[in-house]
This record gives sequence, C-alpha cells and structure tokens, in this order.
Amino acid sequence: MTSTTVEGERLAQSADNKNWKIWGPYLSDRQWGTVREDYSPHGDAWNCVPHDHARSNAYRWGEEGIAGFCDNRQILCLAPAFWNGRDPILKERLFGLTNGQGNHGEDVKELYFHLDSTPTHSYCKFLYKYPQREFPYNELVEKNRRSRYEVEYELLDTQAFDENRYFDCFVEYAKGGINDILMKITVVNRGPDPATIHVLPHLWFRNYWRHNSRYTAPYMRAYSDQIIQASSKRNGQFFLHHEGGEQLFCENETNGQRLYGVPNQFPYVKDGINDYVVQGIPAVNPEKVGTKSAVWMKATVRAGGTRTFRVRLNRDRKGNPWADFDAVFAQRQEEADAYYEALSPASLSPVRKKLLRSTMAGLLWTKQFYYLDVYKWLNGEPGQEPPFRHWKRNNDWQHLTNRNIISMPDKWEYPWYAAWDLAFHATSFVHVDPDFAKHQLLLMLREYYMHPNGQIPAYEWNFSDVNPPVHAWAVWQVYAMDKQKTGVPDWDFLERAFQKLLMNFTWWVNQKDVNGTDLFEGGFLGLDNIGVFDRSRMLPGIRKMQQADATSWMAMFSLNMLVMSLELAHRNPAYEEAASKFFRHFLNIAWAMHHIGKKDISLWDDKDNFYYDAVQLEDGSSHRLRIRSLVGIIPLLAVDIIHSDTFEQMREFRNRAISIIRTRPDLAELISHIDQKNETGDHLFSIMRGFRLEHLLKRMLDEAEFLSDYGVRSLSKIHLEQPYTFEFNGTSHVIHYEPGESTTSMFGGNSNWRGPIWFPLNYIIIKSLLKYYRFYGPTYIYEFPAGSGNKLNLKQIARELTLRLLKIFEPDQQGHYPYHAPYKQFLEDPHFRDHYLFYEFFHGDSGQGLGASHQTGWTALIANLLLEIDLEGKKEPKKRKAKAKPKKKKVVKKT
Repeated sequence: MTSTTVEGERLAQSADNKNWKIWGPYLSDRQWGTVREDYSPHGDAWNCVPHDHARSNAYRWGEEGIAGFCDNRQILCLAPAFWNGRDPILKERLFGLTNGQGNHGEDVKELYFHLDSTPTHSYCKFLYKYPQREFPYNELVEKNRRSRYEVEYELLDTQAFDENRYFDCFVEYAKGGINDILMKITVVNRGPDPATIHVLPHLWFRNYWRHNSRYTAPYMRAYSDQIIQASSKRNGQFFLHHEGGEQLFCENETNGQRLYGVPNQFPYVKDGINDYVVQGIPAVNPEKVGTKSAVWMKATVRAGGTRTFRVRLNRDRKGNPWADFDAVFAQRQEEADAYYEALSPASLSPVRKKLLRSTMAGLLWTKQFYYLDVYKWLNGEPGQEPPFRHWKRNNDWQHLTNRNIISMPDKWEYPWYAAWDLAFHATSFVHVDPDFAKHQLLLMLREYYMHPNGQIPAYEWNFSDVNPPVHAWAVWQVYAMDKQKTGVPDWDFLERAFQKLLMNFTWWVNQKDVNGTDLFEGGFLGLDNIGVFDRSRMLPGIRKMQQADATSWMAMFSLNMLVMSLELAHRNPAYEEAASKFFRHFLNIAWAMHHIGKKDISLWDDKDNFYYDAVQLEDGSSHRLRIRSLVGIIPLLAVDIIHSDTFEQMREFRNRAISIIRTRPDLAELISHIDQKNETGDHLFSIMRGFRLEHLLKRMLDEAEFLSDYGVRSLSKIHLEQPYTFEFNGTSHVIHYEPGESTTSMFGGNSNWRGPIWFPLNYIIIKSLLKYYRFYGPTYIYEFPAGSGNKLNLKQIARELTLRLLKIFEPDQQGHYPYHAPYKQFLEDPHFRDHYLFYEFFHGDSGQGLGASHQTGWTALIANLLLEIDLEGKKEPKKRKAKAKPKKKKVVKKT
C-alpha cells in the first residue's frame, strides 16, 4: 500500500494543501491572454495582454513561468528563465498562438514534458527543450495563417531543431522540508558543437499589494553575494541560496512607458531583467533591491556535455545549503520510486509502469493557483473607478470568488478550471491523493463557486455555459474507490456533496426542462461542434431541441443520486425518501426518452436502432437529427447496479418503489427489468433493455462506424461517405466524419468531436460495460468487432476497448508511438521519442494526438484504466450468492 511508503506518510500529513503540499508546481504556464487579465472595453482577452506585453505587464490575478513553483497562496514564486544569446527576449514563459492566430485555435508552440512528480511534490521533474538558434516567434505566427483544411505549422516544421542544435533543460525540485525547496537545473547540449546557455532562476512576489490596502509592499534584497532575501508580512522571510552568478533586481510593476506611453511610477520595472540581459541597458536596480529578482548564470557546454545549476529556497540564512543538497535529491528520488512501485500493479509491464508514472506526473504538474473575484474584476478595486466595459462578461456571477489550488485541463491552453474536466481529474487523483480529489469536487459546490440558483460554474469565458452533469458521477466514483481502498466510508464527504448536488439537480430540472417533459436541453454540453448546427443557439424557426445526451446525462445523474441516497440511508433512514425521489426521476426520464406523444417523437429510432436528438419546429412538427454520434451512445452510460440486500434493508424505499411500479407500470416497461435480479442478487437499473443494448453495441463495436483501432470514435465513420444534411429554411447544414482537426469554426475551432477519440467518454463507456457485465454475467456475448464472428462477453469487450486505448501510448515494432506526430525527431531521437505527451483528443483512424498537447487532465484517465481494468483477463473470484427467498425469480434472459 502506498500509505506505508515515506511519501504516503507525507501525504497523510498534508490534507487541504497544507504541510508538505504548501509548495508545489502551482504556477500557471500562461497568465497572458486570459479572461482574468482582460480589462479591455470589448472583452478581447487574447489581445488585451498578448504575449508581447507579458514581460512588461504586472498581472492582477496570477503569475506564470516555465516549470515554476509557488506557495499555495502564490505570494512567492520561483521559476527558471533561459536565454540562448540569440533570442530577442528571455525565455521566461511559453510561447503560443492565440485563438485568432492559429488555424485550429490557440496552440502552444513549445516542446516540454512533465516527467515526474509525487503527490506532495516532494520530488518533481520537468523537461524543456530550448533551441540554440533564435526562437522562430514570427515564423510560427506567419506560417499559421492557413486554412482549417491544412495542418498546423509546428515548431518542428521550422529549422529550430535541425542538426539537434538544442538544449535539454531538466528542471528538478526536491523538498528538504515543508519550506525548504531545492531546485536543480541540468542543461544538456544535444548539438554537434559547444554552445552557451544562460540560466536565470527567478524569485518574485505576485503583485498583491497594489490591489489590497491591507498589505504593504514586500521586498527583496541582496543579503550577500550568494543569497537573496525575500521578506513579506504574509509569509515571513525566505532566502534564495545560489552558486555564483550575478544578482539582478527590479520591481514587479508594469512598464507603462513601453505599453501605453505613460511615465513609469518606478525606475526599474518588470521587464528590467530582460532588458539588462538581452539589450545590455541599465534596467536593473544597482542598489540590489526590489520585488522581482533573478540570478544570471551562464556556461558554455560542450557537444553532448552537461552543466548543472543549483539554487535553494528556505528560511535558513546561515547554514550550508549545499552540504546535503545532492543527498536530499537522491533520497526524494528513491522515495518517489518506492511510492510508484507500491502504486503499480505487479502485473503491469515496465512500459506500462512508466506510462502510469508519467500520466500521474502530468496530472500533478497541472495544478494551478487560480484567483478571480468577479465582483472586483467587474467593478474595480475599492475606491477606484470601475473598468470601462461595453459588455460585462459573467455579470451574473458576482458572488464568485476563487482563490484555490485547482486542477487545470492544460496550464497553457486551458489555464482555467472547467467543471466537467475537473470531475474526471478527480477520479484519477483519487488513486494518488484522495484528499485532493474530494477537495476539488467539494470546491465546485461551495457557496462562493456554485451559483445561488444551483448551477456549477463552467469556465471563465462563460461561467453560465452548460457542462454535462457528471459531478455526481465523479463524487460517487471517488467515494467508492476511496472506500474500497481504505475500507472506511467517508460519510462526511458524501453527505456534504450530496446536499449541494440536490441544488444542482434542481437547477437542471428547472432550467433545462422548462416544459416539464423530462426531456432535457443543455446546448453544446462540452461536445463543441458535434451537432449539425450549434446546439446552444437554435436556428430561427426551431422551437426547442430535445437532446438525447442531455436527457441521458440526467438519467445518469438520477441514478448517481439514487445510489448515494441509499448509501447515506445506512446512517440516516431519512435518505430513503430522497432515494425514492430519484428512483421516480429516473423512471420518468427513461420513459420520456422512449415515449411517442402527439407532438413529440421518441429519441429512440426503431428503424436505425439508435438514439437521436429531436427538434420541434414552430409549426409543431418534430424531426429527428439522424446523426450517429456519441450523443446516441451516451444513453448506454445511464446504468447502475443495486443488490437485493439493499432493498431488504431499506424497507421504506422498497415499499415506495413497489408502489410506483404498481401504480405506473408504464414507467418501467420500457427500461431494464428492475424488478428482476440475477443469480447473485443484483438488480439492473438502466435505460437499455436487452434488445436496445444489443443494437447499440452493434453500431458502437462496428469498425465501419464507431470502433477504431484506438478506441471509440465520437462520430460514426459512416458519415465519411454519407454526410448528414439537415435542410432547413432553404439552408443546408451538413456534418461529416472528420477524424482529425476540425474544419469548422462552430463554437470552438481548437477542438473537434466529429470523429476523433476522446478519453472521458471512452472511460465511462468501459466502466458502464463492466456494470452490465456484473448483471448479465459471462454468458451474454456479442461480436467484437461487429460482423467478425468473434464472440466476447461484456467484460472482455471492456478489456479490448481498454487495450485499444492503451495502444495509443505503446510503441510499435519500430519503437514509434501512434500519438506522436510524424516528425523524424519523434521517430528517431530517443531524447524525444521516449517522453510522453497527453493530448486533448486523438485521430480517429491513426491515433495521433491532437488539440491541446498537455491536457493530462482528463487524458490521465489512462492511469485509471491501468489501475482499474483487468488487463490480463484473469478469472474472477467466485461471486456471492443472493440470500435465499421463498420464491426465486427467474434469471434475466437475453432478448
């Protein structure tokens, strides 16, 4: 067990980001171009603070850096900067294209890898690949002025890495104690000739004093020629120890002269260190004081050679910082090895163990201190004039105040939380840090996050957008996994979450089922451009849309709340009433999906044996949108298992459930046989009756439709030859299969649900199939792939889908990983090839990684598959039998 390791013990001492988790990689990869820093009149976030302004602009809400560390309130920040002697600016931050510059949306144009991290960040390792030639900033912008039908122009398309003329810059952290941070920067010259590298470890204060009169400005000064002292009333004194180098100081204040043509309040401003090093002008304070500092160290590294730079940040001004420096690093690395060895199942191959550790590293590196007070953002600081805005973004979220360490989807491309991404992150975090997983889920439900009406905030571009309601699913997954591992149920976590989720469920019922039909609308629901038109904006002439996915998500939400109610009823019988409520909700939703009314049509199509969205026109007619997409697969996910023992123990719930079915047998006749149990006493709660499950699986497991060599596609490949066209009001709206990047700008141009493979939906599909297997058992078999004649049971199918997803991250016979782009470096250079990237989504035919390149957030679900799924196909332990009853009902038979 990992709790018996040294790292496990540290973790047990560090709940709620305290103790050993006070310091971590909580610095954003990008603060520029974010909504938080947008004070423009028209809400043009990307251009209010562009990359060119970033070195000169003192941020209001956060900080950024490359492989940076900071404390859990981001008072003090530590990060390296680099310079190759040729670039026009220091490499203090990662460069990328804005949403308007990239032909497929925003995109980081750098090469970096999260190599390692323990849950408490007692040891972390990061790799940044820095060209020795001048970084091609302008070329990357100019060459990406191309159409959506062309591929993106990447850093490896330039000459920046030709002849291997680059540095591998390894940034490592080890903690000697709770407030003792050791940073080691190891630079390797991969090129054929000697090359000079400039390394500048930066230490600075986030500018919190300018916006809060409670705080006086902190300061930094040269304590000695080898120590920089940092002092503030908020976190006391720290000392940065370094070996050699020149100390540089300026203020973390905006260079108004450069940006706006107005005189500076301070003579030495934020970009002073950059200007001093790169331009050689006297832009740093000769008195060696300020609120931002750096140590300028440089070395000429021979071809193939290595040079190491060391700094240490702690509260000790007198001790020898180097006496135990190497020993601390060696010890923390050993402890990290022991931790991950204990975490990894013995059956995993070395390649898969490495994948598991890299996955967790990416997930842990992608934490970020996120700060935003919407009221202050809209109305300005106390005593100041409000910002001039023609349009007040998120005006109805003025209660929202976020100041926490939060798991990000991608700290460059998405350096802001997204509610449904975060739910998946939590189900991965529970394997390494259950406390953090629970904390993240409860955070979104707190009164200063959740809207008073019960809506969970989506993301900073529009907190009112609607994400799929997967929060309850994640709460139950985290609770159940934690209980399984520890043997102790965390009732407090479950009850706290349940009470707030009641509010969120009510918001969905009131806001997204305005007609009270139990058929729901949610707009794009995170699926961006999967629809034939933007589902968040109905076309003129369409009265409403009844969404198969929104309705199915709500059926799943009902089941999640039902099982949570029954679990909580073990301690408090009052929750049996809540269980009855959600049982009825589930029946109502399931019935509505298959009911054919006078005006509405069923979401299930008996001809195609598939679920579709349906639109109701102004003339009262209804039409199905016959798009074979994940929208029609999502009903498969509304499934859960309840054992008969629960019905025996929960008499109130049992009686109410029986009464509902007797009174309204029509509610139950179209769903799974909930009144029947299998030989082990399990009852199946599902929208899918046997014949619907069989037909849906036929499509999903058909390689001509959804099944790829690398998982389940988001759109059926049948639409490659048969695009779906919706003719309406004289306009043709067309959707066709696109296995790679999107060619449409609908909603978001940087993502695509028209064919690629997405891990979150694949993961829930696999978990759902295992629930069906638990009920139906090994004798229920289906063709895999469809039409092949090869018959497998549902557990075996879940395993095969898992292996296809894993195939993305496993080398072929030539050592090539499918997710890597076809660049020679990834094919030939082991210093490229053997480091993992975790993309946002994957090409539906080739498995190549697409979208955000560091979205370990929900792609970290690969770790869940490695830890939760039986990859060896081992036999199961014998299942318990149900308790004997006077009359034993029949075992469910396949229809």
